[in-house]
Amino acid sequence: MTLHDVPPLTRRGVPLERDLRVLAIGSFANRFGAGAVMTTSALYFTRQVGFSAAEVALALSVAAIVGIVVQVPAGQLGDTRGPRRVLTWCMVGAALTSALPVLARTPWQLALLLGLLALFERSAGSVQQGVIAQLATGGRGVLFKAYLRAVTNTAIGLGSVFGGAALVIDETWAYVAVFVLNAVFTGFAAWNSTRLPELPPYVRVEGEPRLAVLRDWPYVVVVAITGLFSMHFFVMELGLALYISERTSAPPVMVAILLVVNTAAVALFQVRLSRRADSVEAGARALVRGAVWIAAGFAIVALADRGDATFAIVVLVVGSLVHVVGEMIGSGGQWGLQMGLAPHERQGQYQGFAGLGFSVVAVIGPPVVTLLCVEMGETGWLVLAGMMMAIALVSVPVSRWALASRERYGVLSHSG
Repeated sequence: MTLHDVPPLTRRGVPLERDLRVLAIGSFANRFGAGAVMTTSALYFTRQVGFSAAEVALALSVAAIVGIVVQVPAGQLGDTRGPRRVLTWCMVGAALTSALPVLARTPWQLALLLGLLALFERSAGSVQQGVIAQLATGGRGVLFKAYLRAVTNTAIGLGSVFGGAALVIDETWAYVAVFVLNAVFTGFAAWNSTRLPELPPYVRVEGEPRLAVLRDWPYVVVVAITGLFSMHFFVMELGLALYISERTSAPPVMVAILLVVNTAAVALFQVRLSRRADSVEAGARALVRGAVWIAAGFAIVALADRGDATFAIVVLVVGSLVHVVGEMIGSGGQWGLQMGLAPHERQGQYQGFAGLGFSVVAVIGPPVVTLLCVEMGETGWLVLAGMMMAIALVSVPVSRWALASRERYGVLSHSG
């Protein structure tokens, strides 16, 4: 199916199909609450409760590990028990546990409660990817993921405004209200998921391995590549912030300004820049195009430590704008590869595994990014630019190999 054959996804920014509208509403509600919590949680636990930054970081690491462990089993559970039903269960669990971390008074209580929340949140995220792949058919999977990314970025941005109000008030009750707000919005998203159609469970063929994705080596390699490609997110979220504060003359407020610029760009242009990634081969080509822009953005940002504050500000804005173009194109490429190579009836299991790539990089990325962006400075940014290009170029022959393996064994995805 070519792009010209794909039916339109939205009209005036709203999905034409009811089920996709329901998914979009639920995602907006869920991420609005998450945006508010992301803005305030670290300060609440350090300034109001009294935990050290290291204790909070350890608790977050525990939650991240839980997320890694549950993603694939949750996707498999969704495939075999009915994706919509399992999604609702997970969302209800997330709603019931969203506000519990405010009760933590010791680091281990915080780790336990954040881990419990991650169990439900990451499971829901994994199952939802399978639901999206089954509902956004007719070649619209990549476009709808692009649309959802724009929606969720907008929701996070608006939620952060609410969280910002709590920071201004700076009272315990205001921070607690943010966690309660997140629980309420997550509860709404759980109810909203019941409006989706029941999706039939996948009946495993006798003799078929329970987690077939773990034996699908072409897909494993593709996920490793798309996971490594995701390193650029941590570069711009963590590395750039540290680089600005420690190696440039730009004011620290530039970190927030560049985040707003990125969020606005994604909200406005993500769908448009994902239109040419609606198949496996097109996804690999999009990854390369995205890497060119990302590498150029890194090379420009690398110059920010060469001049005064005005020079640094101009360079950082230009580099970030160039990067976000590559981010949007590359994201479409990642989705095209991950969805296009997954068997339609096992999308939950496969998309859960695809999410592992990002989750693992979330563990190894921060120290690598800190070393390259801060310790090595300009040289490190150029090394990262070369890494992005190399990773993307490898994806082209790998995607052909993976596609050939599906044609050989008759397991092509029917989602595109």
